[in-house]
Amino acid sequence: MIWFRDFVPQILQQPGFFEPGRYQSFEEALDLANQWIEATGVEVVNVETVVLPNIWSQYEEGSTDTALPTSGEMASEWHQFIRVWYRADSRVSGERRA
Repeated sequence: MIWFRDFVPQILQQPGFFEPGRYQSFEEALDLANQWIEATGVEVVNVETVVLPNIWSQYEEGSTDTALPTSGEMASEWHQFIRVWYRADSRVSGERRA
């Protein structure tokens, strides 16, 4: 079986009308991914950087949402995160099967 787990920098401060949001660094997400890989001992198949728009919008479902619309006249925020694809005999907590 092939599974994946996303490591998305978390929101530290919600964006305001005149202020952008603040998020954890990409390096913090990478540290979490490395810790998880070491702790679980999964067989990593691939690690990728994924960039998607608006994953923190209240109308979206995060890093696995299949429709993340943008519009030319509207502001949109693009977010970068780490996706780890791995092989496993059984499901490890927090992942999705592909």
